[in-house]
Amino acid sequence: MTPEILFFFNDRPGALPLYERLEAQLLAEIPDVQIKVQKTQITFRVRRGFAAVSFLPVRKGRPADYITVTFGLDHPAASPRIDGLVEPYPGRWTHHVLVASPEEIDSELMAWLREAAAFSAGKR
Repeated sequence: MTPEILFFFNDRPGALPLYERLEAQLLAEIPDVQIKVQKTQITFRVRRGFAAVSFLPVRKGRPADYITVTFGLDHPAASPRIDGLVEPYPGRWTHHVLVASPEEIDSELMAWLREAAAFSAGKR
């Protein structure tokens, strides 16, 4: 855990365990992941950014401790877990998923993130 990541969660320490679990899963399942901490999000990259963690308020009635996981695919994922979905340009769909418990970092979310990494790596 870097000082930059700890600082990112300084005002929301209850969300840090969610991030730690997601980061561990990403590093275990996707080769060569790089992590970039920015002011409003933490970006995961393999050549290009494919996912991010933020505190984007994508749902009303959010719990006190949560993270928003954002990822891009070449199609809209159909699931009630998707809290936000936009097509910022043709052929790229940005998805937002609110994660409030470690159990939500599951095979479905990880499958989307692996697909997002492959989609991002294939772009020119």
